[in-house]
Amino acid sequence: ANYIWNYELSKIAVSSAADEKKSLSDPDNKLVIFYTAYYHTMIAPNIYEDVDDKYRGRDNTIHVSQTFNNYTVFSLWDTFRALHPLLTLTDATRTNDFINTFIAQYEQGGRLPVWELSGNETECMIGYHSVSVIADAAVKGINDFDLKKAYTAMKSSAMADHFGLSFYKEKGFIESNEEPESVSKTLEYSYDDWCIAQIARAAGDSKQYRQHMRQAQYFKNVFDPGSRFFRARKN
Repeated sequence: ANYIWNYELSKIAVSSAADEKKSLSDPDNKLVIFYTAYYHTMIAPNIYEDVDDKYRGRDNTIHVSQTFNNYTVFSLWDTFRALHPLLTLTDATRTNDFINTFIAQYEQGGRLPVWELSGNETECMIGYHSVSVIADAAVKGINDFDLKKAYTAMKSSAMADHFGLSFYKEKGFIESNEEPESVSKTLEYSYDDWCIAQIARAAGDSKQYRQHMRQAQYFKNVFDPGSRFFRARKN
């Protein structure tokens, strides 16, 4: 265990002559603070399969992950901004596994994960930020997954009509009386549209690229130039 953790934590090397002289229990020891935080980035997602590669999928049946490790605990609203971009730099192999798990969940359950736990969608939090993880990996050259399947799944997420997406696509924003968290959802759907547009461009799909880039500008429709805040609106 010591060897494995040292290997993982050694992927980032920081040094501080002053802090190396401090006790490990000193609350001001920045090396301890850094490596403790870095350790926390490795707690989840977790492998979710048995030693024979079998796991229970989104469709509640048993599958075998022959070409990738199947993972769980994709709290994507919490992790798409910082954790997953970090993991593209420190752990490309696991990032490929994450995305292969996304694709498998889409094929088994018809949806990319939003906030997945033990092969189930919890419907917790907002947005559909699997697309952010996929796009970030793809543009960085992490591509040991079927990009065509991933792109199909990304478009499917954007075409859904739940959680205010139908209003968003129809009006260019979500009215506060139509859906809770209307501003946050409008902003996050706009960002997810931008992510899909990047993959559409890479795939040479100019029509989808233009559509999602247009929708990526919808965040402007809830911006109040007077207060310079994004604010809810009804019409």
